Amino acid sequence: MRIACWQAACEPGVPRMLDRLRQAAASAAAGGAELLITPEMSVGGYPLGRDSMAAAAGPADGTACRAVEGIARAADIAIVHGWPETAGAALHNSVRLVDRNGSGLAAYRKTHLYRPAEPHFTPGGDGVVQARLGALKVGLLICYDVEFPEAVRAHALAGTDLLVVPTALMTPWEFVARTLVPARAFESQLYVAYTNWIGVNEGIRFCGLTTVAAPDGGLTTVDEPGERLLFADVDPAVIAAARATTTYLPDRRPELYGPVTAH
Repeated sequence: MRIACWQAACEPGVPRMLDRLRQAAASAAAGGAELLITPEMSVGGYPLGRDSMAAAAGPADGTACRAVEGIARAADIAIVHGWPETAGAALHNSVRLVDRNGSGLAAYRKTHLYRPAEPHFTPGGDGVVQARLGALKVGLLICYDVEFPEAVRAHALAGTDLLVVPTALMTPWEFVARTLVPARAFESQLYVAYTNWIGVNEGIRFCGLTTVAAPDGGLTTVDEPGERLLFADVDPAVIAAARATTTYLPDRRPELYGPVTAH
């Protein structure tokens, strides 16, 4: 499957972001991609001010999410997008996968919150959220989640082929994209698509470095600090070969460290 990661300039505002998403989806589809992946909280921008938060927030069947569904149908491409999800009195940092027909396949609520920037969100309670898209089992995490190896390994053990990670990685944490993301892909033997913002918003400077890391150590990265689409191919044969060559998953001995990781 050919995917496209949209490294987007962070320009907050729901109407503006939806217009730009519409253009990105059309360009990704024209480039042969079947799936477009956007940064963290892509409907509205990150971090969201009070007005933008109010405009973007809603349930999975709310106005913002329905708008993305329409964009997916019009461009004939599946889309992963983020938004502030309301659920009763709680507010979640969420991401959603919709298929090319605009049907919602999966939604995930960020479980590991970066507290300095996200005090108003409630953490989600489901660690592994997946959906089948074509020949691939696609899993969802958000930003800080990928920095916990247990979160990625849980996806690998559940059979995730492509782990999609919208992010809002800021300077000076570039090593997360350069070092941790490729390590996660290699040690858990799956693809990781890590899609970031670029530019400055609310005093935060985003570092870009959108990356698709393969399970065999292959790497496709946006090194230049600008907005662009990063195209990459996710090949199930590469996953199978990597898992046969580097047998981390069957060689695990969870009986030795299970009690440690449980606390």
